[in-house]
Amino acid sequence: MTLEVFGVLLILALAVLFFITEWLRMDLVALLVLGALALTGLVTPAQALSGFSNPAVVTVWAVLILSGALARTGVAGRLGRLVLRLAGEGEARLLAVIMITAGVLSGFMNSIGVASLLLPVVIDISRRTDRPPSRLLIPLAFASLMGGLNTLIGTPPNLLISESLRSAGLQAFAMFDYTPVGLAVLLTGIIFMLLIGRHLLPERDIVRELAAPGPEELKEHYDLQERMTFLRVPEGSPLHGSTLAESRLGSALELTVLAVFRGRESHLAPGASFTLRAGDRLLVEGRMKRWRELSGNHHLELKDQNLPLEEVFTLDYQLAELEITSDSGWKGQTLRQIDFWQAYQISVVAIRRGKDFIRTNLGNVTLKEGDVLLVQGQPEQLEVLGERVELNFRRLEDLGAYQLQERVMLVKVPQESVLVGKTLPESRLGDAYGLDVLTIVREEGEQLKPDTQVQLQAGDALLIKGKEQELRMISGLGNLEILTTPQIDLDELETEETGLLEVVLSPHSSLEGKTLRELDFRTRFGLSVVAIWREGRAYRSNLREMKLRFGDALLLFGPRQRLKLMGSEGDFLVLSEEVSAPPRLEKAPLALLIMTLVLVPVIAGWLPIALSTVVGAALMVLTGCLEMDEAYRQIEWRAVFLIAGMLPLGIAMQETGAASLLGEGLISLIGGLGPLAVLVGLFLLAVLGSQFMPNPAVAVLLAPIALSAAAELGVSPYPLMMTVAVSSSAAFLSPVGHPANLLVMGPGGYRFRDYFRVGLPLSVIVLVVVSLILPIFFPF
Repeated sequence: MTLEVFGVLLILALAVLFFITEWLRMDLVALLVLGALALTGLVTPAQALSGFSNPAVVTVWAVLILSGALARTGVAGRLGRLVLRLAGEGEARLLAVIMITAGVLSGFMNSIGVASLLLPVVIDISRRTDRPPSRLLIPLAFASLMGGLNTLIGTPPNLLISESLRSAGLQAFAMFDYTPVGLAVLLTGIIFMLLIGRHLLPERDIVRELAAPGPEELKEHYDLQERMTFLRVPEGSPLHGSTLAESRLGSALELTVLAVFRGRESHLAPGASFTLRAGDRLLVEGRMKRWRELSGNHHLELKDQNLPLEEVFTLDYQLAELEITSDSGWKGQTLRQIDFWQAYQISVVAIRRGKDFIRTNLGNVTLKEGDVLLVQGQPEQLEVLGERVELNFRRLEDLGAYQLQERVMLVKVPQESVLVGKTLPESRLGDAYGLDVLTIVREEGEQLKPDTQVQLQAGDALLIKGKEQELRMISGLGNLEILTTPQIDLDELETEETGLLEVVLSPHSSLEGKTLRELDFRTRFGLSVVAIWREGRAYRSNLREMKLRFGDALLLFGPRQRLKLMGSEGDFLVLSEEVSAPPRLEKAPLALLIMTLVLVPVIAGWLPIALSTVVGAALMVLTGCLEMDEAYRQIEWRAVFLIAGMLPLGIAMQETGAASLLGEGLISLIGGLGPLAVLVGLFLLAVLGSQFMPNPAVAVLLAPIALSAAAELGVSPYPLMMTVAVSSSAAFLSPVGHPANLLVMGPGGYRFRDYFRVGLPLSVIVLVVVSLILPIFFPF
């Protein structure tokens, strides 16, 4: 083994490790692979960057735009609904029509787009036929995967395999070369699902379409009553006169206020600006753990609310100002997102924005160019921060301008406080109450910086920046009275003005990985998230801190006007056709014409597919079928960067001989059993790899091995390459195998084992079909 081959195999092994462990994003892994190959000289700089101009990559993003235009103009939706009307109510017939519709559409549209498009339609059918969607959604996802096998543009692996053949000097697969095998797989998959698969699907009470009042199944599915409680605001409470946002019921107690009852008045889904009054009864949802911690305990005792600033800031710390410049990477981020304290061990005391000063709740302020941060820290820490070239660093000249006199308090941690023994992050003084701890002073006079590891002790004096009212809110929350009431009638929450709606993250969402708190969800959308359904179970507490994942189903409660607006939010897919954004039906004929003009030259061989699809995508935007911003949103940029970054690895495997080495290893292991055994081996490798790695990456990695194996055996490469294309998309064993599987996981209430139970026998059957059909159309 040469040094070059060892280097390629090492990079390959590390890439596979990162894909499996998900320690890094898949697109970042691909870019690191690209960089490593170029820096080690395993590929030339031109080869390293060739993936971005590769026709397969160009075609992938262009087809995504075309697919989005067909969906936005209502072409695909109309076809889907028209066909599904013929399904009737029998389960077998219903499944057959759903899978045929998804399979046909996936031949010309992105598989994820087809699953997204038909998901609300199938949910609506399940509601009308009183059938659990868990019986219908896995078949929908699997059919969208199998349907993509029928054409060149149906799935990225098909395009990549075709391009690999062209790069090797061989004739590439044409538009419908995949159809015989793909159609056989699709038909076999439908028959399997009708005869066997549907009996393996779970029958759970899963998410129902929510446009009609009284979605009882949905309420039971999320077990809403389990965590509902009535709280009363007592007379003399500091909460009297405060808004819901100021009360911090959500951030501090992790409770969602569903309704407020005031005498005979009821205020359902109150907004963040709703003002509380003594005597109000609050219907809240969530665990009462935080309230029990506060109830009857003195959290903090105010010692001095008007400290002279010269006493406050003559400790072992210094003050300085940092200005956010145009080059700063902090623009558009909050201090919490930057993790400012953890990164620099420096406190931000205030923010000056023009003539305005921001002194509280600084962690959630989105930084802008020109913002000046008043920071406090030890001299050596400030010097480190001052060396950053994208920040204007200067010593403080006028502290009085920040008007901090009324914002700095000295408080004591009493003996009975629940804060005793907790670190500052555990105390949640900043996140929950908006109180920033500047210094900790122990009873013996020792001064401690507010380190994340320091545990608070009884008697500690905390120098805190914040409003006195915020401090009093803590006792107000602890003094809320819990009421014993009969079982809550959830129908009262469903009125003409308020309702429930279930949504899932869109495949193109930019919100994945962010928490509801970071998004300021309630203020931004005017709705409350009362539950999140993830991996087969409902979460109803601490929702603000949960990072959203693709596949999550969110149950929203609020005014119906706000619920309807969710249909136009690109980050969410609403599971109700009535709430979805209306399609541009008047543009449907144009979209069909453009799609025809794209396909005909490719089928006839007049234009390369990359050029034809790019022109078609431009025409879709030019004619108004899709807006440019919508076109950008349709592109799965992570997939584009993933493919572009991994293609140089395929080049390196070919040129260094690593692919030949792996091909020889495969031949020595099973080559003696004949080419059919090699075909089976490649199929199993691709199926296994696609459960842990993105299927385009699987195709890129196995394509050179298949070419080398064919050369070693002295057989045609076409059956082996077709096997790699088909098996790379046969990701049936787990929800993480393909985004289409993840998309239906939340709405279907599925668990990991549900996919394996149905997907394992389907994978075996697909293997048998491929082994029998492929040699007929592509002889060895």
